[in-house]
Amino acid sequence: MRPILFEIDLFGNTFPIYGYGVMILIGTLLAYFYVTHKARKELNIAPEKVQALFRIMIVMAFIGGKLFFYLEDPGYYFSEVGNMLKNFRTGFVFYGSLLFVVPAVIWYIRKRNLPTLPLLDILAVAAVLLHSSGRMGCFLAGCCYGLPTDGPLYVEFTNELSKAPLNQHLHPSQLYSIGLLLSILIILLMFKRHQRFQGQLFLVYLGLYSIGRGILEIFRGDEARGYIIDDYLTHSQLISLILVVIVIWFYSRLGTQAKSLGN
Repeated sequence: MRPILFEIDLFGNTFPIYGYGVMILIGTLLAYFYVTHKARKELNIAPEKVQALFRIMIVMAFIGGKLFFYLEDPGYYFSEVGNMLKNFRTGFVFYGSLLFVVPAVIWYIRKRNLPTLPLLDILAVAAVLLHSSGRMGCFLAGCCYGLPTDGPLYVEFTNELSKAPLNQHLHPSQLYSIGLLLSILIILLMFKRHQRFQGQLFLVYLGLYSIGRGILEIFRGDEARGYIIDDYLTHSQLISLILVVIVIWFYSRLGTQAKSLGN
């Protein structure tokens, strides 16, 4: 769509402002202010602790997302440092970020003696805000694009800087993802009003996204992300399956504990 939103002229030089980066920044700010507000209001956590938490999250999300991106084609990216630097500012894998961020967040929360499950519930909503904004950045950049389609619902990328194939009718997989995330957000807000146990929102978010992501992979056309079984099972679908199993186990365990305490 618009990989470069606009350009700024400073001191005789032109600096492009990339849509992907802008949307990531907007999502990060939304997530930060939400967590800061809710953590102080509901858990009496000082803003400086949230700031430290977000610094850890940003670093780990970058490392994990970038590492998983490189692992999609390790022979190319790890053969020369220059190949890694070509896509250093763009090209991230969400599951890579997630799998690095969650352990780091839990480590920090426990180190600071903060309430783990209630804070994870707050972070679940923040993650949806950040992720949905990031997917809009994908739409602007043309990455994470969909398969060709003859259906009435399609998007056509014409900007030569877009990462998607140009002048083709493609499934708007980025918009599908945004729709999934906004649906999850609504469900989380509904669950929050009738929450049965702490950690429930985080598990609902993780489970619903994993299921939805597994389905969305069917419409994805960027095959560079790789397959476990060619044309049948992508890396992301395998991770989704594993996460669903983990979520079911923890949901059952925490739900049973809450029920026994209630009795």
